[in-house]
Amino acid sequence: MIKEIPHKAITGFTAIPFLALAQVASAFALYLALSNYRFALAALLLLCFAVIFIGWFGFFMVQPKTGRVLQLFGTYVGTVTAPGLRWAIPFYTKKAVSLRVRNFESSQLKVNDSSGSPIEIAAVVVWEVVDTAEATFEVDDYEDYVNIQSEAALRNMAISYPYDQHDEGAISLRSHPQEISDALKGEVQERLGKAGVRVIEARISHLAYAPEIASAMLRRQQATAVIAARAKVVEGAVGMVEMALTQLSERSIVDLDDERRAAMVSNLLVVLCSDDSAQPIVNAGSIY
Repeated sequence: MIKEIPHKAITGFTAIPFLALAQVASAFALYLALSNYRFALAALLLLCFAVIFIGWFGFFMVQPKTGRVLQLFGTYVGTVTAPGLRWAIPFYTKKAVSLRVRNFESSQLKVNDSSGSPIEIAAVVVWEVVDTAEATFEVDDYEDYVNIQSEAALRNMAISYPYDQHDEGAISLRSHPQEISDALKGEVQERLGKAGVRVIEARISHLAYAPEIASAMLRRQQATAVIAARAKVVEGAVGMVEMALTQLSERSIVDLDDERRAAMVSNLLVVLCSDDSAQPIVNAGSIY
């Protein structure tokens, strides 16, 4: 595995006066050699002049948050990240690799969750290149690699969790967004690490049941909500009935036998758990 090697290139403002002085000096020496008919020396000076002239093609610009990967005849030399005008051997190839933070939003994928229900899911992945050598040499196209592997990680994560929480404390896609984001980030990072990419954040941007089961799942959610609400109402009603019976007994307001106690409990539960308001009925006779 090829790791990034920092390369300190000469600043362009240092190389410009040096090349200009060498170019002028070689041209003047060539003129003197030709004037004195020293053709062998003139040929050598002409070669020096040509080499110095080629040196002018060694200048390159490094933008902020950008790395330049240097190669010499296929051999990795290093990466220049210092911004500004730089100079290196003209025979170096200089490939620019952006180090800026970037976003990738996946398309809406249709997958089955862990319970087999078809869902639609999409995610946003925030990433950056941290190793230009790995991004350049370990994969063919690191941007395309990020896109494909992010969607593959999203699919693999989605089939590992249910859409809704069926058991108390279980992690689901809808009820635990932070845990799901952490799991997705770890899944994506594991795949992209070999490409020199660091995942900053990964979050679900779209989550819904597939259209063919959306109406059925909506009725299921509504039924679950009604059951939960009813259970809460019944729990509160039982507590209120228990409190009423306890206070009646402690204060000796009325002495009820088991049959009358059962009737009172039944009436109170009907009143407290009913959807409609209770209609009072006045009993003008004896309760016995």
